[in-house]
Amino acid sequence: MRVFVTGASGWIGSAVVPELIGAGHQVVGLARSDASAAALTAAGAEVQRGTLDDLDSLRSAAAASDGVIHLAFKHDVAFSGGFEEAIEADRLVVETFGDALAGSGRPLVVAAGTLGLAPGRVGTEEDRVPDGQTPGNPGAGRHAITQLTLSLASRDVRSSIVRFAPTVHGEGDRGFIAMLVDIARTRGVSGYIGDGSHRWPAVHRFDAAHLIRLAVEKAPAGSALHATADDGVQIRAVAEVIGRHLDLPVVSVSPEESAEHFGWLAGTLAFDGPVSSVLTRELLGWQPTHPGLIDDLDKGHYFRTPTTG
Repeated sequence: MRVFVTGASGWIGSAVVPELIGAGHQVVGLARSDASAAALTAAGAEVQRGTLDDLDSLRSAAAASDGVIHLAFKHDVAFSGGFEEAIEADRLVVETFGDALAGSGRPLVVAAGTLGLAPGRVGTEEDRVPDGQTPGNPGAGRHAITQLTLSLASRDVRSSIVRFAPTVHGEGDRGFIAMLVDIARTRGVSGYIGDGSHRWPAVHRFDAAHLIRLAVEKAPAGSALHATADDGVQIRAVAEVIGRHLDLPVVSVSPEESAEHFGWLAGTLAFDGPVSSVLTRELLGWQPTHPGLIDDLDKGHYFRTPTTG
């Protein structure tokens, strides 16, 4: 297959590209910078220069492909206060890909998240979150995009969503776990909120990349898939590993003090959202083979050097 990939040079995308090429596929990656273009070329992919705002270019690339994987998102805009703007841009991209692929039966795989899917219980692939913002649900803003993606199955697009765990870990990770390590270094303690029983799903980056390939190859139209190897790791267990490796005390932070201690991460850290991937494994034969979150933390690569700065 000739596969067009957005976000191809990102944390997950840079693992997806070699996964696809290794399976015999051709990859065309979207690149908005010289550095991203160089990385894609070095990985053996073709490069299409542009951004998520270049809808005509995206439409042409999708039409010329055998399938599309959409991993990019305007995180820089979202994290600087423009979350609704980033969501609207993402909606336009998915609509553009849907129009380009309609009637073809070709695959469209769109990245989503598990955060906020089923608060307080184990979420499954069959769960759907209502459109719009749900109070206390930090992931609700993107769920309308997932519903749009799944609805494209009615237009003869082999559309699927892959809901990623909030922690996609591995060597080089700069996400939530790296942030927790950095906060522990700065604060001099490894903290968790309340009793630390809040659970995060997790998946290794390479296992996630393998699932993306299986999705573009054979996921049925309208599939919701879960990239979760650990259904739910208690945040206290994460804090304990961090404390052990940094030789720091492990402490409980009260909910009232959590925002001051953890910053903007506090709201996400306090969310209990375990998620199962049983149906995904049965449907596609996906079997994670890389270390789980705690084992990966214990390998030590998160602690070799400061994670930011």
